[in-house]
Order: sequence, then structure tokens, then C-alpha cells
Amino acid sequence: MLKVGIIGLPNVGKSTLFNALVANAQAQAANFPFCTIEPNIGTVAVPDERLNLLAALSSSKEIISARIEFVDIAGLVEGASQGEGLGNKFLANIREVDAIVHVVRCFEDENVIHVSGSVDPIRDIEIINLELGLSDLAQIEKRKERLQKQIRINKDAQLEYAALERINLTLQQGGAAREVDLQDEERILVKPLGLLTSKPIIYASNLTEDDIAIGNAYSTKVNDFAVSQGSQNVKISAQVESELIDLGEQERLDYLNDLGVKEGGLQSLIRTSYDLLGLQTYFTTGEKESRAWTIKQGMTAPQAAGVIHTDFERGFIRAQTIGYRKLLEAGSFVEAKSKGWLRSEGKDYVVEEGDVMEFLFNV
Repeated sequence: MLKVGIIGLPNVGKSTLFNALVANAQAQAANFPFCTIEPNIGTVAVPDERLNLLAALSSSKEIISARIEFVDIAGLVEGASQGEGLGNKFLANIREVDAIVHVVRCFEDENVIHVSGSVDPIRDIEIINLELGLSDLAQIEKRKERLQKQIRINKDAQLEYAALERINLTLQQGGAAREVDLQDEERILVKPLGLLTSKPIIYASNLTEDDIAIGNAYSTKVNDFAVSQGSQNVKISAQVESELIDLGEQERLDYLNDLGVKEGGLQSLIRTSYDLLGLQTYFTTGEKESRAWTIKQGMTAPQAAGVIHTDFERGFIRAQTIGYRKLLEAGSFVEAKSKGWLRSEGKDYVVEEGDVMEFLFNV
């Protein structure tokens, strides 16, 4: 399951957004710093209309969506890497996620205290990025000390040490670990450190409902910053997401349409997360269930089968495959087969977005 950490300074709307994204979550959203004392965790289904259409075609008894886990991490403050605020405890929580959503306050509200006294999104971003970088530098220093004893006789230690030296230099120059070009072998060796600045990041400009459609001067600055860093940026409104919770599907669509936006914040974050991490979806469908599976782009059929069960990958023979559009057009697997649309793919087949697959294997 994809795991996404929601971070930001105190009072930028993190917990309000988390509560809205995970409607049954119990994160406390209050107007004072550190109201989130433990990281709140909730999972959400990935909305996918294709899955519903396949389930209807197969008369499936159960529909199982792909899921994303969101982790609401307490607000960081300047000096967090030295233990200020709630400090390193929460930096450690970030190490466990696949991607980071950095919520940035892009609204004025005299009733909501700003921890730094004023709204300045780029300053806020730089405060947190600095703390993440300082934490990584400390982590690297500790690891290098351990490697010193091994580098004379261990080639992996030599390789890891050299990689850490390059990352260290980049961090000292104000960069991020994700910017360092590592070989696959180096990346594998460094990965267990869980470097914070190596995580893919999405900057989420938190706006009022009046500004969500076109943004404002604050969100424009955030977007420009994200582009300069090679990161992603989305416009969201924790206020709007909270309003959407109690609305029916048509009411949601009407409300979003009235605001001038095509999709809610949850859909935007999921879509952007999938793009950022190079993820895609394939389906299995039948009378028992229709299910969406999340895989890395470029995975072969055996690797995709292994997401279901390692035995499927180990004993892979072939995959019966058809694009979901073709299957829906045919109306059934039987009809798709008679038209010659159902393909038999081997071990070298690279799975495409929206493939519907049935795996044949022998263990």
C-alpha cells in the first residue's frame, strides 16, 4: 500500500485536511500547535470508475479498490532537527513513508494563529526543508562513522561511503538527497537510512474556497518553487474537503463545479502521487470480486502477478490480458475471446495502464 506522510508547520491545515481525506479518522484539528501528539493513520480507497464498470460487467459480489495510507504527522518547527517542538520523534515518522505531501498555508485568517506570525509560504517551506536536511546530515554522519571500520575490506561499504559523501556535499549546499544521481547499487545501499530529503515531495497549497480554482499570489509562489525543485504542486482546500464529506456524489460534483474545479483534493493528491512515484493500475475481475492492483510502471507480467502473491510470480506461465476498454466494448470475456481481443502474454510482457489480467501459474 502506498504510504504518504502529510507534513507542514503547525496550523497550516494539515489535520483538517487529514480529517477530510480520511473522513472517519480521529485526528484532532485545533487552533494551537502540536495538537497531533501521535501520527494519525488512515487509509482511503483510490476512486476509480473503471473498477465499478468492470464489476458490473462481471456481476462481482465484491469490489476491492486500491488503497493509500495517509499519515498525519505533527507540525514541525524551526529547530526540529535539534529537538525543538516535538522534534526528532516526528522526523523519524517521515522516514517510513513513500512520499511527502507538504501542506503550505496560502490563506490569510486572523483567527488562525501562524507559528511565525505572518503568512509567507516560501519562508515556511524553507524552514521545513532546512530541518529535513539537517536531520539527514546528522543521520549520514552517524552512518559514516560506522562505515569507517569496514571500508578497507568491504566493497559495499566503500560504495555506500562514497555515495553518502556526495549526498552530504549536496545537503551542505542547500540541496536535497533526491537531487543526487545515484547508481542502482548505491541507491539500494543508501535506502535503509530513509533519508528525508530523498522522498518525492508534493507541495500542497492550502487555499480558501474562493481561491481554489485559480489560486492566489501565495500559491503562485509555491508553484514556481515546486517547478524550480523538480517537485509537484497541487492546489487544495482543507475547508472545501471538509464540506465535501457529508455530500452525495451529485452534490459533490455540483459543488466542485460551482467552485470552478474539476476534482476534489483527494483525487488531485492521489493522481499526483501516482505520477510522482511512477505507479499505475491493472485489474482482475470475476464473479467473486473485481479488484484494482497498484504496480510500478514498467513491471512485467510476472512481477505484476507477484503483487497478488509471490507464488504467482515464481510459477508464472502466462497471462490472459485485455485492455479494460476492449473488455467493456466486448461485454464479456467469452465475446472478447471470440473477437480475438483476449491476448496470451508471456514473461516479457510489460503491463499497461488499465490492463485486465488473469494469471496462469504452476508451483
